[in-house]
Amino acid sequence: MSSSSYSDAVDFDAAASDAFDAEQSAELAERLRAAIQQLLPELRAQGMQSRLTPSRLAALAALSAHGPLRISDLATRMGIALSTVSRMVDLLDGCGWIEREADPKDQRATLIALNDTGQALLDSTRRQAAARLAERIDQLTADHQHALREALPALEALCARRPAVLPRTGRL
Repeated sequence: MSSSSYSDAVDFDAAASDAFDAEQSAELAERLRAAIQQLLPELRAQGMQSRLTPSRLAALAALSAHGPLRISDLATRMGIALSTVSRMVDLLDGCGWIEREADPKDQRATLIALNDTGQALLDSTRRQAAARLAERIDQLTADHQHALREALPALEALCARRPAVLPRTGRL
């Protein structure tokens, strides 16, 4: 769907009706998925940090939000295989973005945590992505900017209701 078709598409007015029927929800879901899919490459662009892939960024974000974690818990949160996450953790460690420590509840297990360098990288990456998106938002009409602001509570509610465990993709 082209960006102009988003502007020309039917405007759903939540105030005019109580709830969407299944067909309206499905159409809205497909349009939202398509819009997000088009924005993701720009949000994931890492500039000079070529070692920070989208999956490594997701691991750092999970550790920032939920860490320290066992590798198995990180794999579950990310929805990818334990062996894949184990390799990724080795890469993150090699880049100097995480630290490992013994699990105080089970000395045989290891906890993975984001270190200061990893947190600074994550924060910087998020700021850069937000700045790129802000530039795009600045180019929208005032009506579209206001529509985005009005849509944020609903998008945030969608995020709050997301499953704690993502479906397995098996990708690194």
